[in-house]
This record gives sequence, C-alpha cells and structure tokens, in this order.
Amino acid sequence: MAAATLASFLRDRRMRLDPATFGLSGRRRTPGLRREEVAQRANISPTWYTWLEQGRGGAPSADVLNRIARAMLMTEAEREHMFMLGLGRPPEARYTSVDGVSPRLQRFLDRLETCPAVVKTATWDVVAWNRAATVVLSDYGKLPPGQRNMLRFIFTNPEVRAKQHDWETIARFCVAAFRADAARAGAMSQTTQLVEELSQASPDFRRLWGENQISVPGEGAKRLNHPVLGTIDLEFSAFAVDGRVDLNLMVYTPVDPDVAEHIRRLAQEA
Repeated sequence: MAAATLASFLRDRRMRLDPATFGLSGRRRTPGLRREEVAQRANISPTWYTWLEQGRGGAPSADVLNRIARAMLMTEAEREHMFMLGLGRPPEARYTSVDGVSPRLQRFLDRLETCPAVVKTATWDVVAWNRAATVVLSDYGKLPPGQRNMLRFIFTNPEVRAKQHDWETIARFCVAAFRADAARAGAMSQTTQLVEELSQASPDFRRLWGENQISVPGEGAKRLNHPVLGTIDLEFSAFAVDGRVDLNLMVYTPVDPDVAEHIRRLAQEA
C-alpha cells in the first residue's frame, strides 16, 4: 500500500512539472517531465525510477529520495511527505540559516502591543521582534545582525544580565534549551564557532555548557528587574513556526494588567 501511494505521488508530481523550467523543449504527448529526465536529473537508474513509479523494487533509500526531491524541485513540505510515504518517517533535519521572517509574521508580531515577542533561529539569533520586545527585553535594532544572539546577551551583556531576577537559573535554562533547539534542527555544526567564542568570553557559559543539560519547555515564567517598569513578572510561551524547523516564536505575557498597559505606552513612544 505504501509503495503504491508513493508511486502515485511521484507520478503526479512529475506530470505537474513544466519542462520549460528545466530548459527542455519539444512537443510532448503527455504533460510534465519524462521518467528518464527525472532519473537523469536525480542521477539514478531510469529502470529503478520507473519501478518506483510502478510501486515495485522495495523501499528507496533516504539518499535516493533526496536526489528525487532535488531533481523535481520539491518544496520542503513535499519532500517531507515523500519521506513519510517512502520510509514511514520524516527526513533528517537540514538546517538553513535565515535573515528574517515573512511580512505576514512580522505583522502578527506588531499586533502584540503589550506582549514582547521575538523570533529566533535554532542557533538563537534574533531575526524578528516587536516594539514591546524593544522596550522590555533589548533594542535589537541598534545591533548589527551578527550580534543579535540571545546567548551573547545573557553571557556577555552586563545590562541584560542585570535585568534577570535569577540570572543563574535563566542562564542554565538558556544553555540547555539552546542545545536542544540546535540538535533538533540539525544545526549543531553551525553552533561550534558560537560555543567556542562564548566559552572563551564567559567562564559561566563554559561551566554550564559542560553540564550537558537538555531542556525543551514550551512555557514558563520569568521575572525581570526593568529600569523603568521596576520588577515585572512575565509568562512566556514558545511556538514553532509552521514549516520552519529553524524558527521559534517566543511570546512574553505580562502578568499584571497595569504593567501591560505601561508596556503599550512605552512601545508607542519607542
């Protein structure tokens, strides 16, 4: 049954492709690419590819499926679906760094007038934020993109450290969650330089990194010593950005309604 479903998916996906996209021309009896053309682009045997479209030949390897995905210019969602059909599991995570978020997601952040919100990558680089985050957490816009990293803030920025009501607990949580996020997104190799840098700059980071702790909480509480708002309590929730294993949305909700209103006024003035 699985082989037949995969076969149907491959046939349908192949026939939807426009030959002109691949620089192919000439009259064709049927729409899409020919099987031989897909096989050539994927660098696999035409016979083997034909068997896959006929539901024969057994389960393909992950390498073959990745070649077919590239050959057919599949989206990440299509590639994942193909893996589920062919192997019964999603593909291994492939980390791709990003420079920002979609305008739609940014508009959503901007609507959260009383709740600081940031979008961070699996390596904890902040790539989007709202005005509430600027006035409560940090003014990310004043920093160059390469320095907008939450771990750098925690371990190398004295102002950010001074805001934390219980810095040791927050720092330990951040290191453990950072390790889990990077591993889940397949980005451990991309963290090497950052880990080495922070290990040199901060004995505290070096100590906590050596504990090898893992933490993946979806929500929790945070207390800040804010220079304008005073001591404030926040509840935070983490959300995955659909279809983006590399992105995570963090939303901080003020517990006190008066504090929330004060954040709104500060954000409007920012």
